[in-house]
Amino acid sequence: MKREEGRRMRSDKKWSVQPMVSKELKDCIHRLSYITDEPIKNVMEEICVYGIRSKKVNSHLSTNFIRSVRIDNTLYIGDSNRTPVNRRTARGQSNRISTRVSGQMHDTLKVLAYALDCSTAKACALLLHATIQDTEFMEEFVWGYLKRHVTDDRMNELKKVLKYINENNPYIEEISWGSFLAFLIDEIKDSTEKISETVETFVVNHWRK
Repeated sequence: MKREEGRRMRSDKKWSVQPMVSKELKDCIHRLSYITDEPIKNVMEEICVYGIRSKKVNSHLSTNFIRSVRIDNTLYIGDSNRTPVNRRTARGQSNRISTRVSGQMHDTLKVLAYALDCSTAKACALLLHATIQDTEFMEEFVWGYLKRHVTDDRMNELKKVLKYINENNPYIEEISWGSFLAFLIDEIKDSTEKISETVETFVVNHWRK
């Protein structure tokens, strides 16, 4: 337990963060929530956790750092001549979206906010945006979801399907787990079937004929 202003505070306390994000980003997060059947706040926290642990994402964000900070033993150099993100003109419509993060994540967001010279909510918004755009995150997110909700036998079948598609794909772009899941979502968008059920239906009807 920690103490805050003389009161005992739970060490696992969740902190509310309410970033303003673009309509497009909000819609994307809502879609991930729908696809995985997870609460929006949980999806947002997972995005933040992945992003703050990713050197790729942090390196991208560091191009906006005003102050130098250390994140996960990596020192990112700030530049006081950069224009603070708060002074930049926002494009399009913005929407507020809420999540709850762990105390450790909240502390890290404050470090990020210090580096960016902005509020914690703004730092969270930028982290969400940078992480969502990372294809590696989307692959890991989708893969993790499928692993949790689809049996090992079905996952092995899906791996074979994806391997076959990519080995025989006449196009340059490789089919990812994310795009494959998007296809499965299209299969059930007008039904109440769950993803795990859709995978089984797909494997039985389209692969084992």
